Amino acid sequence: MEKLASIQDSLNYYRDSFQQAAAQYDQTMTHHMELQKLIDDYSRFITDPHHQQIWERLQDEEAVHLSLIAEDLRHISAWCVALMEKYRALKLLEGSSGITDYFKNIESCIEQEFGGVQVTGESRVLMIGSGSFPMTPMLIARRTGAEVIGIDIDEESIQLGRSVIDQLGPELNIRLLSAPVEELDVTGTATHIIFSSTVAQKYDILDRLYPLTNRKVVVAMRYGNDLKSLFNFPLQETDPRKWKLTETILRPDQVFDIALYRKESAQ
Repeated sequence: MEKLASIQDSLNYYRDSFQQAAAQYDQTMTHHMELQKLIDDYSRFITDPHHQQIWERLQDEEAVHLSLIAEDLRHISAWCVALMEKYRALKLLEGSSGITDYFKNIESCIEQEFGGVQVTGESRVLMIGSGSFPMTPMLIARRTGAEVIGIDIDEESIQLGRSVIDQLGPELNIRLLSAPVEELDVTGTATHIIFSSTVAQKYDILDRLYPLTNRKVVVAMRYGNDLKSLFNFPLQETDPRKWKLTETILRPDQVFDIALYRKESAQ
């Protein structure tokens, strides 16, 4: 019982710490080191297999309590990841660079994002939840030459993301927009779509994408179940008449996993 209580104490600690970190953001670099350390520590906590085993035991004993704290942690940690991207963008624009453990974790997934469905120079990739430091769009565009369009609901993230691209990859074929999928001029011709794991409404957006996208589009949905659901929005059922789950790419040492979807009518 002592270990179970320790995990619960850790969850409460991280929730309180993320809430404090979110409240401290003031569009300067004043508190970026504290948040960087917090997110890196939390990433290690989430990927610890021993913690996963304890989490599974807790599910049976504290289901209601865990559900509430998981929802809190999922939302507040997602917001703090967005803030950490803003800090990283500001740091770059001030003349510094560097990469945290969390960002290394994200970048390590690019090679396997779409499984056997490769992105090429002829591809058109839509990234939903591109953030203030658009790593995925830049990596894809640089490695493949593909056109990449990133969207985000946060206008500050779009502006910072554009500044980052202007500095690190002005030659890359990337556009960042603050617009819903229904208003994009690329939705119908996108060959690949990536959802950030911290987009809360990603399955609602996926449903809205069905009538807008072409028959052969491939969707990579970043997600986290079980203990990883404390840091990511989890997998959900889709309408079986629309989207078919074709593959899951499990990454035990990484903070999120990847689910691949195709249209049910695709051959």
